[in-house]
Amino acid sequence: MAKLNFGGVEENVVTREEYPLDKAQQTLKDEVVAVIGYGVQGPGQALNLKDNGISVIVGQRKNSKSWDKAVADGFVPGETLFEIEEALQKGTIICYLLSDAAQIEYWPLVEKYLTAGKALYFSHGFGITFNDQTSIVPPENVDVFLVAPKGSGTSLRRMFLQNRGLNSSYAIFQDATGKAFDRVVSLGIAIGSGYLFETNFQKEVYSDLTGERGTLMGAIQGIFAAQYDVLRKKGHSPSEAFNETVEELTQSLMPLVAENGMDWMYANCSTTAQRGALDWWKRFRDATSPIFEELYDSVATGKEAGYSIESNSKPDYRVDLDAELAELRDSEMWQAGKTVRSLRPENN
Repeated sequence: MAKLNFGGVEENVVTREEYPLDKAQQTLKDEVVAVIGYGVQGPGQALNLKDNGISVIVGQRKNSKSWDKAVADGFVPGETLFEIEEALQKGTIICYLLSDAAQIEYWPLVEKYLTAGKALYFSHGFGITFNDQTSIVPPENVDVFLVAPKGSGTSLRRMFLQNRGLNSSYAIFQDATGKAFDRVVSLGIAIGSGYLFETNFQKEVYSDLTGERGTLMGAIQGIFAAQYDVLRKKGHSPSEAFNETVEELTQSLMPLVAENGMDWMYANCSTTAQRGALDWWKRFRDATSPIFEELYDSVATGKEAGYSIESNSKPDYRVDLDAELAELRDSEMWQAGKTVRSLRPENN
């Protein structure tokens, strides 16, 4: 394990150099990794494990869209694709990748097959951290750990196919066998992580829920909408408003930030852009900091978890979700985005 120093703060990290794939393969050679759920993270992780030579099976409800997707992806019913209960029985490492609400629903079945020496793997700290609401309390004789890729399963798979890696956090909640570290790090490498940084279940879920509601999705959509609406009210066209709000950011500037950092991007913009950005960024920080404090407190007290469980467990959840997503999709800003994307050179 290596240590990175961030301005005097040391973090434990694991890289591919110190823990190469062949070491991960050796660690997992006698394991059967059962990926339970084939929705958001399941496909990317299962396919990457499979391509990296790990014995992996998928457990999914039969006659579902996800079952059909697993078949289309090359998993064979009766050989590498099973109903959930059969996969739980066969697996020595249970990758519990169902949605948070579905994890609560299936937990009594999963617990039944967590026999001594098995491992329970998560990609989110939700179920364990908020177990007063989820009732997910693993038996003491199994390993419990997580690997949380810092991105979607789609991104994990796409970057894997490009021979790149998506950074992930890892955490060990319970080491019953004495092998939890090697197991979790091996899985992290085998699913295609660029490097792994250490955390714990609580910190993972607190930072994740804050990020999703904040800069990763919620806040960025809110800022997009606010700027776009102001530009439109001031007489700018939909195309101009979208390009200045979203397209330039995502297509031009964010790739530069990803490659070299924000300071480099600032230094390589016009002097007018530099001056304006330097003058305004602290005002945006100060304006939004109270909202982020409120958000973090809502996460840490379990309010966000409770709301998610209540909302996502409703029988008509999908209907309500589709309506909310339609509101985004049908907004002028994202309809303009659809048109702008169609005009990119690679799409013509």
